[in-house]
Amino acid sequence: MSDHLRPHDAALERLRALHPKKIDLSLGRMQRLCAALGHPERRLPPTVHVAGTNGKGSTVAVLRAIAEAAGLRVHVFTSPHLVRFAERIRLAGRLIEDARLAEVLAQVEDANAGAPITFFEITTAAALHAFATTPADLCLIEVGLGGLYDATNVIPTPRVAAIAPVDIDHREFLGDTLAQIAREKAGILKAGGRGVIARQAGEARETILARAAEVGASLIEAGVDFDAWREGDRLIVSLAGALGERLLDLPAPGLPGAHQTGNAALAVAAALALDDPRLDDAALAQGVAKARWPARMQRLRSGPLGRAAEAAGADLWLDGAHNPHAMRALAETLSGLKARDGRPVALILGVLANKDLAGMLQALRPLAPRLHTTGFEAEAAAAPESTAEAARTLGFAARPFADVTAALDAALAEPGPPPHVVIAGSLYLAGEVLALDPATWPD
Repeated sequence: MSDHLRPHDAALERLRALHPKKIDLSLGRMQRLCAALGHPERRLPPTVHVAGTNGKGSTVAVLRAIAEAAGLRVHVFTSPHLVRFAERIRLAGRLIEDARLAEVLAQVEDANAGAPITFFEITTAAALHAFATTPADLCLIEVGLGGLYDATNVIPTPRVAAIAPVDIDHREFLGDTLAQIAREKAGILKAGGRGVIARQAGEARETILARAAEVGASLIEAGVDFDAWREGDRLIVSLAGALGERLLDLPAPGLPGAHQTGNAALAVAAALALDDPRLDDAALAQGVAKARWPARMQRLRSGPLGRAAEAAGADLWLDGAHNPHAMRALAETLSGLKARDGRPVALILGVLANKDLAGMLQALRPLAPRLHTTGFEAEAAAAPESTAEAARTLGFAARPFADVTAALDAALAEPGPPPHVVIAGSLYLAGEVLALDPATWPD
């Protein structure tokens, strides 16, 4: 998933070795490092902090598009990256340049002075340090994992804390129940702050409301203060309560999939909750329509895989769905493609071994896709043979392949009309696909 060696690569490898655990949820190390850096977390532009199980990246993408349509300079921190580390840090509208990233990492490494730190913590500190020393109008920060003890949660009360839909994922870190996971996500709500939340399952909603009351945060809630639905090629957003009483008639989301209606609505509500007059209706419309987010139902026409699919008369899509909630949304989108022209769906699936594979497969049952499992370069990647075997026990016809190129060749060679082909199951797999050709690198 990496391209040629870059100036900061050696520093990143050194930083990986400073703490043996890849994930270690606590805030003490980040607080120490931020203090050594002069508290960059206190010197940010107005900030939107975004948590959630699925949809937080899409929400950030739409928010960024809205703000930039209004002419704002926007800092953005997201994770993970797909091809290049610089994708994680966008400074005032542009991916951080290699020289600047190397400089920032060196400064953070000096401030850390060799103390134990996780890779995500030190890269978060680098982003905050870069943001604090570069002028901008708005800062968008995506939670890495959870919320309450996530490294990003060192920021003081954000202007808006947004929570995308919460579902079961990362049980080994966040808890086994929806309520436990929701409490972690709701940890970004702060005293005196304003929260904007998407529609949530009952237990998650109750937990988030309780957390808001506990800390004294006001809430703007989907289904209460705002709602959204599609009417043809339009997105209608109704507003109430703190957002005023009116209807917004906007273009349909540029990000494909029915689930993007809710993500776009959350982004619109969060933008309005900023109370910035520059974020007017024209900016909302342009941002919703033009937002792009790689590996979220992304159509691939270039690169070796995209060209192979086009030559066979098939369409190729890339999606990062990697848990049951995301896979249900993907299955719904693919059902729409299949219903449109009757062509079959072929799914190339590669997953990490610690994911809920059975839940993901159950979400795909109504779609009954042709299943081709694949390996990919990730330490915890499940063997394609074991993924195929698990799928066959649930009634799928599944064949394993060593890599995604072989899986695509097999999918395109199936008898019948050219299929809708989708590669999904892991963002690591998505990054490997995009890395095959610089023309498909996220920018």
